[in-house]
Amino acid sequence: MSTKKIVDLLGDEASHYLDYTCKTIDKSLLHLPSPDVVDKVWVQSDRNTPTLNNFQILLNHGRLAGTGYLSILPVDQGIEHTAGASFAPNPLYFDPENIIRLAVEGGCNAVASTFGVLGSVARKYAHKIPFIVKLNHNELLSYPNTYNQIMFGSVKEAWNMGAVAVGATIYFGSEESRRQIIEVAEAFEYAHELGMVTILWCYLRNEAFKKDDVDYHASADLTGQANHLGVTIKADIVKQKLPANNGGFVNLGFGKSDKRMYTELSSVHPIDMCRYQIVNGYMGRVGLINSGGESLGASDMKDAVVTAVVNKRAGGMGLISGRKAFQRPMKEGIELLNTIQDVYLDKDITIA
Repeated sequence: MSTKKIVDLLGDEASHYLDYTCKTIDKSLLHLPSPDVVDKVWVQSDRNTPTLNNFQILLNHGRLAGTGYLSILPVDQGIEHTAGASFAPNPLYFDPENIIRLAVEGGCNAVASTFGVLGSVARKYAHKIPFIVKLNHNELLSYPNTYNQIMFGSVKEAWNMGAVAVGATIYFGSEESRRQIIEVAEAFEYAHELGMVTILWCYLRNEAFKKDDVDYHASADLTGQANHLGVTIKADIVKQKLPANNGGFVNLGFGKSDKRMYTELSSVHPIDMCRYQIVNGYMGRVGLINSGGESLGASDMKDAVVTAVVNKRAGGMGLISGRKAFQRPMKEGIELLNTIQDVYLDKDITIA
């Protein structure tokens, strides 16, 4: 894809995203994605050789191989959002093999899914595309629904499947968050012992995070702190929603904040807010992948490009997009994934 096509997709907002210069945290202070990021950043860490090897495997697969960026297809919505609601737009994806095919044909670095999905086709595909096994989930059949991630399997089971990485979610801010922190920290410790990369979905869940018709679940300051907690328990990559606003701590009246968080470390621009998320991941030592969000139909392609441009220009590591890709015909899903990847392949789209 040429920059012109990206400009066309962005329309009137092209300059807002592509020409913006970040005036908060200078890019020179960041550890940015690169072909040799494992050698430059992770060799200094306490991660063992098999973990570094699996990290390199992730980075060397798919259309983004050798760039330092990641394009991951995540499909765990059958549990998180119920299977019927998730796959009704395209029932082909009730069959796990089609999920893997979408990731392979879409040129992804890896596919992230459940024990059941990946295990059902592991012998056919685990050596063809890196597997990321999601360890825990929030199932929605219990009534009333609660915000509680529980383990669905073991780290050893994921390792036996041939996975190169494990993923987990913590609902920071929820009533069960402290138990989840302990469980995931222990799981990540064992995953590293076995040589697997660890990826943490650093999400927020608490009804109190909504005030005066403003939802602060995607506030830059709150999500940034969630990322900081995530890297503290040794996530190698953090997954986070793109910031939608800022000032959660101030407007909700809890936690601790400093006015410079909003004036010097960030601003109202999406790239600055995303950079604040990255800063909280040890200045980018731990890569940030932003989620693609729900499918809204006609605007999906533009929305995906906006998220990719913001993530890349902020200094992020890539995108993990599921529903926008699998809730449409496979050919269109592949095109959307490729469009996201083309943003990261475009050398004219630079760090802000």
